[in-house]
Amino acid sequence: MTSDPAWTGRVDGTAPEYLRWHQVVTPYEPGEDPGACVFVGFACEEGVRRNKGRLGAAQGPDALRRALSPMALATHLRAFDAGTIAVTDDRLEDGQRRLGQTVSALLDDGAFPVVLGGGHELAYGTYLGLAGSARRAPGSIVGILNLDAHFDLRPDPTPTSGTPFRQILETDEDVRYAVIGISQPSNTRNLFDTAHRFGVRYLLDDDCEPTRVATFVDDFLDGIDLLYLTIDLDVLPAAVAPGVSAPAAYGVALSTIQSVGDRVTASGTLAVVDIAELNPRLDIDNRTARTAARIVHRIVTRHVE
Repeated sequence: MTSDPAWTGRVDGTAPEYLRWHQVVTPYEPGEDPGACVFVGFACEEGVRRNKGRLGAAQGPDALRRALSPMALATHLRAFDAGTIAVTDDRLEDGQRRLGQTVSALLDDGAFPVVLGGGHELAYGTYLGLAGSARRAPGSIVGILNLDAHFDLRPDPTPTSGTPFRQILETDEDVRYAVIGISQPSNTRNLFDTAHRFGVRYLLDDDCEPTRVATFVDDFLDGIDLLYLTIDLDVLPAAVAPGVSAPAAYGVALSTIQSVGDRVTASGTLAVVDIAELNPRLDIDNRTARTAARIVHRIVTRHVE
């Protein structure tokens, strides 16, 4: 675990009505402010490399922090940064284990963890954290809601950014998995067959009309004890999120992604969230980083309130 540079940005004043993110985020110490948001970086792209994707996602956590830093806060809140887990060489599995230990500790401390990626291989580490925490009671049902153009259910024997949810479903019968934004041209028939075999619920990007999405989310949340929300930025149209390994030719509107965040936050079941696949090397004018920061800003401020 490495500590990250101080959050920086413009300072108009120190009273609550002037505050921006960089003025409220402080280094995390266990036991501080139960219920507060705690950011954790996962600087990793080994899963993307193994999945033959375009590299650069390891720079995502710092880029997301920089984009979030100057955003103004409507209400006063406290937030913390627990640093970044950096994965070097091919030590992906070790990095996922360390991320899981960190997320478990934060959940057991009463925090709301927000994991900043990094490739979508972070999902397996986030899941390990939720599965291993005291927050998950025996027999409770964990719902994983993925906003993504891809199922990430590949059968590869070696873990990659395309395998995390298959790894989870093969080992945990008390997990329910749903995906919003699936791109048919980006998923083979075999992946659709795999999704059906595991009972995965999904909405194609063509079908993400607001009312239909709202009904889909509500139906999925029914019967879920704890929710893990994971957002792969390639679910967004390429014009909105060009800085990802696999930009979407069609995608799901940002307003729809935002409405899903609002709905799950209001449900009271949201335990942890992560955001993946920000690739600063491929971004245009920080467009993707700013969009990701806006999504995080809305989810966290509404959750804390």
